Order: sequence, then C-alpha cells, then structure tokens
Amino acid sequence: MTNLLEAAAGTAPVDPWSPVVGQPRAVAALASAVASPVHAYLLVGPRGSGKRTAAGAFSGELIVAADARAGAESQRAARHRRLAAREEHPDVFVLSPAGNSLRREEEVSQLIVEASRTPVEGTRKVLVVDRFHTATAAAAAALLKPVEEPATSVVWVLLAEQVLPEHVTIASRCSQVDFGPIPDDEVAAVLVSEGLAGTDRAALVAAAAAGNLHRARVLAADERVAARREAWLAVPDRLDGTGAAVAELVAELRALIDDAGAALTERHRAEMVALDEREARFGTRGSGRRDIEAQHKREHRQFRTDEIRFGLATLSARYREQIASERNDPAADRRAVRAVDRLRATAESLIRSPNEALTLQALFLDLPPAP
Repeated sequence: MTNLLEAAAGTAPVDPWSPVVGQPRAVAALASAVASPVHAYLLVGPRGSGKRTAAGAFSGELIVAADARAGAESQRAARHRRLAAREEHPDVFVLSPAGNSLRREEEVSQLIVEASRTPVEGTRKVLVVDRFHTATAAAAAALLKPVEEPATSVVWVLLAEQVLPEHVTIASRCSQVDFGPIPDDEVAAVLVSEGLAGTDRAALVAAAAAGNLHRARVLAADERVAARREAWLAVPDRLDGTGAAVAELVAELRALIDDAGAALTERHRAEMVALDEREARFGTRGSGRRDIEAQHKREHRQFRTDEIRFGLATLSARYREQIASERNDPAADRRAVRAVDRLRATAESLIRSPNEALTLQALFLDLPPAP
C-alpha cells in the first residue's frame, strides 16, 4: 500500500490524493471543495472504494488550507498531510463504531463533545465518522443539529455505504460525494505494483473483489478464491426448484465461507490469548476487552458479508452472460434479468445484517436454473 509505506517512512506523497485509487470524480469534487468548504460532507460508496483514504487526504488539505490563510509557515503543510493521512493529527478526529451500529450512547456523545472543542494546532478541525450508514435513527437525530450548525472551525465528513431512509434528513444537510466500485483493471494494477500478485492472478482476484481494494489485498493471499468462485458459478446448474437442493447448496457455500475465514478466526483467537495474558499480569482495568470483542465480531461479520457479496456478484455475472448470449430464448432472458435484479436487491439488503442462511435459501428458491 503506497500510502502506508510513505507513512512508515515519515513522508507524504507528492500528490496527497494519489493513494485514492480509481475515483477521479470524487477526488476532483473534494479537491475543488478545499478552498471554500461547507460545514459537512457525505462520502457515499461501497466498502473498499477508498472513502476513508479520501477522507484522510481531504482532512489534511482542509487543515493545510486553513493554516495557510492564518499565515502559518508552509513547511507545516507536509506534516499536516502526513498526520491526517495516518489519522494521527490532533485536529482530525476519526470515529469508527465499535459494534454493529453507531449508537446514541457514548459514541455520539463523544462526537458532540469533540465538535464543541477548539482546534489544537490551527483554525480548523475535521470530524470523520466512518460507517455512518450503521447509525440508529436516534443517533442520526442526535447528530442532526451538531452537523447542521457546527462551529465555524469544524467540518464534518461522514462515510456511508448508502443513504438509508432514516438518514435522509441529515444527508440533506451535507454535500454528497459519490464513490463507485474501483474498476477491476485499477485494482489489478495496484496488486501487481505492490507485489501481491502476478498479472494473471491479479485479474482473477480483482474480479472476485468486485471493486473493493481492501478485500482484493486480502484475497491476493487466498489460494482458494478460485474454488469458491467456481462453486458460486455452479449454483444455477444445481437448482431444480426443490428445497432440498437449495438447503444443500447453502450448507456447502457456508462451509466454504467458514473455511475461508479460518485464518481470521485464528488471528482473533491469538489476540484474545494475548489479552488474557496481559490481564493476568496487569489486571483487567483499561484492557479494552469489550471493544476488542466487539471489533472481532464486526470483522467476522464483515468478512462473511464480503464473501456473500462476492458470491452474489459472481452469480450476477453468470446470468448476465446468459442474457448476452446469442441464444434466441426471450423467456429465459426475462428470467435471467429478473435474477440479476433479485441478486442486486439481496446484496443491498446485506447492510442490515439479515440471517445469512435464510437470506440465501430464499434467494436460491427464487432464482431460475441454468437453461
């Protein structure tokens, strides 16, 4: 990862926006907003599309611009950019919900307190809220006034995968910047440039990642991704309209996801063993066990959600190929179009963490078998 390597070396990239891959329109919109920013921005796009990286670059540029107007030395600009990109700047506060959702208690209260504090180093403070799409209705309501009427020194940057109905009011108070899935060729180019995969494998991994650069980096070391892709591609061939076939398919696919997540489970186990040892040595106060357990649950759930999204995207590609084929079968094409719509709706529903097995069973019962 270019930005992480540069951060480790203590330098900032020549172009602070260069770590944001495959989002030229979003970068152009944010870069043009730096000179005269509004009070709040909402960055909307799928996971892994670069929203948080862009928020870091944007925060640094906002602070640099404010510092320059205050007559500060230009040498400070590189430091502002470097620390903001690393989320270590004293005037950039980043909140990522610890649990399933952003709730009114604690986290929202913390944001409100931070919004009331003056900047430490300059004249501008940036509050970044990750995964805002998980905010409960109460949390969104509590944040409405602080976001709508912040102090003149504060800029809010909310990151969300989509705008849910309960967030429309607060979204209307923000300037929205859209992020799309990163194109496969750009994801593949990053994997090759970082030495994570050769050209052929990079193309396979990029397709499996479906525009999610973070996931692509994880999959680059996963030798079983091709086998899981083949298993999802074969689903239409095994559908026969019976519940028994669907139940068998769902059980097999979930077992493959379990197997793929073994490395993550082992890492979590090792982290808990290390935590147990620290608590035994120093006591439990301040160990952060609750936060670590919540983080593990979130990572585990997100991993499974990413795997299912990967499968749904693979199935969509299978049905799209059927539509694009030269066979003259209008009825089959209509069924395939409906299947693509059904797959898209299921993918969108995953943001609400539905029951995994029931969701897949209901989907497969509604999909047409291969013609």
